[in-house]
Amino acid sequence: MAVGRKEKIRIGDLLVQNGVITEEQLMEALAMQKKTRQKLGRTLIALNMVKESKFLEFLSQQLDIPSVDLSHYELDSQDVMRLSETHARRFRVIVLKEDVDHFLVGMADPMDLFAFDELQRLLPKPARQAVISEAQLLSTLDLMYRRTDEIASLAGQLDEEISDDAFDIAELTAQDDSEVPVVKMLQKIFEDAVQIRASDIHIEPGEHSLRIRQRVDGVLQENIVKEKRIVSALVLRLKLMAELNISEKRLPQDGRFNINVSGRSLDVRISTMPVQHGESVVMRLLDQSSGAIGLDQAGLPDDMLKRLRRIIHQPHGLLLVTGPTGSGKTTTLYGALMELNQPSKKIITVEDPVEYRLERINQVGVNPKIGLTFATVLRSCLRQDPDILLVGEIRDQETAAIALRAAMTGHMVLSTLHTNDAISSAMRLVDIGVEGYMAASALRGVLAQRLVRKICEHCSQPYTPSEQEEHWVLARLGDNASQAHFHKGRGCTYCNNTGYSGRVGIFELLELDEDMADALRLNDTLGFTQAARNSEGFKTLTDNALEYAAKGVTTLDEVFRVTEQMDETADLAEPEAPPAAADDGGDDGLSLEPLEGG
Repeated sequence: MAVGRKEKIRIGDLLVQNGVITEEQLMEALAMQKKTRQKLGRTLIALNMVKESKFLEFLSQQLDIPSVDLSHYELDSQDVMRLSETHARRFRVIVLKEDVDHFLVGMADPMDLFAFDELQRLLPKPARQAVISEAQLLSTLDLMYRRTDEIASLAGQLDEEISDDAFDIAELTAQDDSEVPVVKMLQKIFEDAVQIRASDIHIEPGEHSLRIRQRVDGVLQENIVKEKRIVSALVLRLKLMAELNISEKRLPQDGRFNINVSGRSLDVRISTMPVQHGESVVMRLLDQSSGAIGLDQAGLPDDMLKRLRRIIHQPHGLLLVTGPTGSGKTTTLYGALMELNQPSKKIITVEDPVEYRLERINQVGVNPKIGLTFATVLRSCLRQDPDILLVGEIRDQETAAIALRAAMTGHMVLSTLHTNDAISSAMRLVDIGVEGYMAASALRGVLAQRLVRKICEHCSQPYTPSEQEEHWVLARLGDNASQAHFHKGRGCTYCNNTGYSGRVGIFELLELDEDMADALRLNDTLGFTQAARNSEGFKTLTDNALEYAAKGVTTLDEVFRVTEQMDETADLAEPEAPPAAADDGGDDGLSLEPLEGG
């Protein structure tokens, strides 16, 4: 049966009577509430008059109902689905559990009598209330109500409308096309991707089915659609959106378009490629609504952040940010640009393509098809009187030489390089064909980075390393190994049973000193490596990742996964690092979380 409660409760008066807020604060909150039309509790929390946790505890006591922390509550998706997403969001409620004679429902506003009466009508059993955080509720609803069933249903509708190779192109190009199944299906695919914070969407035709895969926290999650022949309609529609050649199916094509999804402006970079059973499409999602993030939010340790700032604020020189695709290089560089972006500085970027639009910064997207290469643009940039240059990527000797000359002649140059670690990056410039003396004179520092997945806080539990892992940790940490507390996620609804949720950056920063510069001039790889390892404050990526694992932020599996190809572990004679986890990090691009991109 329903929980008994008073016909009308004036929560503001109760808060004042119990000394939670003052009469003056109540009057101020009520005045603000008239303007915002929010609930009084939400207004009080927004005005910092009461903490949300204290407010929820107060409601729990006054109404004699439990308070549930959704971040540590294990939900059953079948129970949650007892209520439609529309009703759950409208009434700010979620079904927590089904018991023999009632449902336990979490409500952000348990005093909403209308919402509670509607729940009693919608559910087949009586409801008992629990009070929950509205912020936790909304994020939980995003995770629980996926679009997979809707996508499957729309795929079936689309399959019925088309034959093997024939569908109405006029329908796909119509202006008023919001009800066309292919359009609705793509909209649901994008909504689902945004909801789970995916960075990439892969549409891959197989022999008998269509795979729609989404990269979440660097790892692909798969959804299989049996209606394989609808892929032609999906690819055609996407090509139209990106203004690609719809008649060309034999060659790869690249393009981009912008789309609004769930109130967010997404910049979509699309790549098509002919494969055995049709055309494969990969779309990288960049969230323009959230924009670039500052260096403070990039996840750099405080001491490393200070050193990096010292480098970028120098009047001239070259800073390299290195790592594989999807390691967050672009995010870090944009953070540096935001800090350097002042009226007194002229900043020009050369990118492929331009990812985020920044005010006051002159951004140029290269276009090799018309001869607009990095080297071509860079030559012109130097005649535009810049103070700071960002070169999207140093790919060849010509680009490297121009960037280094610019760094030596009074410009601060920021760029990326695809190398494994900071130490190998400086020697990579020499391998490209740059003279050692130029690299030694221009290079100020190298920041190497990776992204490791964070353990899901909802299902994190202590983990005892295997004997092999323990030996490796002992070799790395020495006496500090006894203070390490490792954890692992068991997998739950919130993390799609992966055990991970979100990512955090790991870094190593190498500042060039005289010994390293001398070795670089002589092209002495061994001498440079030794000088770098002996330099003050240098800590490897592996050691930084292991620190996070020892604090329970990430797992040992992640440490081995992101560092498996690095040569640093070779320094340890015994024991060798355990084999890395099987999953692959891959690309990343949607800025729904810090350090996404690159």
